[in-house]
Amino acid sequence: MGDIFDAFTEDTVEAPTTAEEASRARYRERQIREQRRRKRRLRSAAILTLVTALLVGLLLTLVPRVANLFGSESPIARLVGGDEDFDGDEAGDPIEVTIPEGSSGADMAAILDNAGIIKSRKTFIDAFTADPGAGSIQPGTYMLPTKIPAQQALDLLKDHDGQRIDLTITVPEGFTARQVHERVANVLDVPLEEVEAAAGDAEAIGLPAEAKGNPEGWYAPGTELFAPTAKPAEVLARFVANRALQLDELGVPAEDRERTLIVASIIEREVNLPEYYPQVARVIENRLADSSSVNGRLQMDSTVLYGVGKTGGIPTKDELENDNPYNTYRNAGLPPTPIGSPGAGAIKAAQDPADGDWLYFVTVDLSSGETLFSATLDEHNENVKKLNEWIEAHPDYGKDEAEKEAE
Repeated sequence: MGDIFDAFTEDTVEAPTTAEEASRARYRERQIREQRRRKRRLRSAAILTLVTALLVGLLLTLVPRVANLFGSESPIARLVGGDEDFDGDEAGDPIEVTIPEGSSGADMAAILDNAGIIKSRKTFIDAFTADPGAGSIQPGTYMLPTKIPAQQALDLLKDHDGQRIDLTITVPEGFTARQVHERVANVLDVPLEEVEAAAGDAEAIGLPAEAKGNPEGWYAPGTELFAPTAKPAEVLARFVANRALQLDELGVPAEDRERTLIVASIIEREVNLPEYYPQVARVIENRLADSSSVNGRLQMDSTVLYGVGKTGGIPTKDELENDNPYNTYRNAGLPPTPIGSPGAGAIKAAQDPADGDWLYFVTVDLSSGETLFSATLDEHNENVKKLNEWIEAHPDYGKDEAEKEAE
């Protein structure tokens, strides 16, 4: 390396005799200092490159030897990754493994390796990379044998319908908290009382303060997968978290969330066609503000039915007269809580009602969902006649087989 650095000339500067020569001398001195700094930087860079190359070569030589010294099952051997593979003749009992959302092939290899399912991460990654169908692997919990070939492990993960053991729980739009609890108890195969106890622990299920300890309306509709060992609180917390996230995404402020869910839950239960949601939302707001015709009373059948423990049908005369906080024929204003789990469409309608002066609406065809809106009581009464005519023409609508046989 000496020839490279000696190429820079280290001249000396004679004593200046004039001001101009002194200036040139100072300039020359700066040039010489800069040349020396450049040589030092080049020398340091060359030394660093040489040392790095020596270290890399040493590591490449020693690491595999150390891995072999401790055996193929050592952490070092696993990190380096060899081509070892189980032959399948010594497969062990199946165990549960969970593949998280967004896992890469390398992530899966590490999970399977740590669980003792595969022998080499590299072998699995090679198989994963070469298989065009590997991208079909879904997140979830799988039951896989231990000590199997990497390709077999990959094939079993791809066959998720046969190997996955997740529990699927769906909350439909409009479901009440009671219906959600019954479904969770059924899927988890636990007593309903255990689920209801979990629901009563607001902190455990992540219920926000604005819910005031009541989860009604706070279980977001949707389908979720859970491990077979999932507990009720874990399941309920997932649906509550989904609701909070949904409300954030829809831009509903915390102070408006409970009211929005109450209004949306009524919309969800009053009509079954999303096209009517914004109009129903407007009727609700118009009725709450009215002080002459309905005096702030919603007079919604859905709230009356909820108050007597029903989720559908037409309220009877006795039910319409039942004195409970959800009877909006008797009580002005909104009910104290939501009456079910509204979907995003109903929530959006509650946020942005349609423009109109309607105070009344009635579904005149219970099978198709056709609904008519009106601003006056006379017009509404004419629409109600259409509903009664439909009911007379369909006397068995809404009755189960037992009711039909009893008649």
